[in-house]
Amino acid sequence: MRNKAKLSRRMPFMLLSIITCLGTLFGYGGASAAPSTTIVQDATHGVTNNFTTPAVTQDVYTHLPTIYLAGDSTVQTYREAQRPQAGWGQMIGQYLDDSIAVSNQAIGGRSSRSFIEQGRLDTIISQIQPGDYLMIQFGHNDADRKPERYTPVQDYRNYLKVYIHGARSKGATPILVTPVSRRDYNASGQFNVSFPEYVAAMKQVAAETQTPLLDLSARSVAYYNSVGIEGTTSIFLHVQPGLYPYFPNGVVDNTHFQEYGAMQIAGLVAEGIRDLGLPLSEHVLNPASSAVQ
Repeated sequence: MRNKAKLSRRMPFMLLSIITCLGTLFGYGGASAAPSTTIVQDATHGVTNNFTTPAVTQDVYTHLPTIYLAGDSTVQTYREAQRPQAGWGQMIGQYLDDSIAVSNQAIGGRSSRSFIEQGRLDTIISQIQPGDYLMIQFGHNDADRKPERYTPVQDYRNYLKVYIHGARSKGATPILVTPVSRRDYNASGQFNVSFPEYVAAMKQVAAETQTPLLDLSARSVAYYNSVGIEGTTSIFLHVQPGLYPYFPNGVVDNTHFQEYGAMQIAGLVAEGIRDLGLPLSEHVLNPASSAVQ
C-alpha cells in the first residue's frame, strides 16, 4: 500500500516528464533555446554590421538547406513581363535536386557596397541558417563610376569580407563567385576578362579568408570562346524589334542575358559548385555540362 501511495504521488511528475520529452521530439510546446551572443562586427568606411546568431529551435531539423544569392542584374530573377531577359540566379535551381532551395536576393544596379548600405545583406543574414550557403557575385557595378555604385578595389575587398563574416557568424558557408564576363572581345576574336582588377581582388580575399571560390569569370570566358563571337548573340540580350512587348524596338545588350544564356551560365555555376567538393556539391544534378555543349 505504501509503495502504491508513493507511485500515486509521483504519477503527475512522471506524466509531465513524458509530455515534455514528447514535446521536444515532435515540436509541441516547450521553451526555445536562448539566442547566443556570437556577434561579428565589420566596420568598412562607415558601414557597421552586427550579426547575432539566433537560438537553435526545432525548425532547424526541418529546414531545407538554402542557397542565398547576393549579386547584381546578371544574377537576379526577372518578372515574366520582362522576358526574355533573365539572370543565372533564376535558373540555377534547375541544376539542383529537390532537397535544396534557392533564395535569389540579387538585384540590379547594386555593388558590393550599395547592397550592404541598403540593408539587403542584413535581410539575408536575418534569414540564413546553419547549413545554408551564401553565394556572392559582385564586380559589374563596383567598377561603374556612378557615385552610388562605384567601389574602389581595396574597398571591394573589405566589403566582401563583410559578407563572408556575416554568413559564417550564422553557421552558413560563403562562396565567392567571380563576376561573369561581358561580351567583350579583342581584335583576334578572343574574349576578354571583364573587370580583371576585381576578379583578382576576389581571388585574394578567397585565399586570405579560406573561402570557397567559384571562378565564373574564367568559366564564362572559356565558354564564350568555345561558341565564338556570333554564337554569343543567343546568350546575351540581343533581341530583334517586335518580338517581345518589353523590348518593342529590340535591344543589343552585351552585359545581360536572355533566357537561353542565363540557363547556360547557370550550368557553368552548377559545374563550379560540383567541383568545389562541398556537401552542396552532392546535390548538383548530372549532367550539368549539358548546358554548355
